[in-house]
Amino acid sequence: MKPPHSDSNPWKAVGMVSALGIDLVVCMGLGYYLGKLMSDAAGGQPLWIVLGVVLGLIVGIVSIIVILRKVTGGSNG
Repeated sequence: MKPPHSDSNPWKAVGMVSALGIDLVVCMGLGYYLGKLMSDAAGGQPLWIVLGVVLGLIVGIVSIIVILRKVTGGSNG
């Protein structure tokens, strides 16, 4: 039986998953906020809010991919 690696700390994994979730929520929240500002400036059109949230989701996903590649050392598997 192989001894566990020093990197296999379960608290490190919990921290990583929490950070990824918080990152996604913050990006979507900022997208909503910016979309709300644009909506108010455009006369209350809700399209801007939807676009802001979708843009925040896309930025959050890209950010998560960048973080995971940095943590895993850029490996694909």
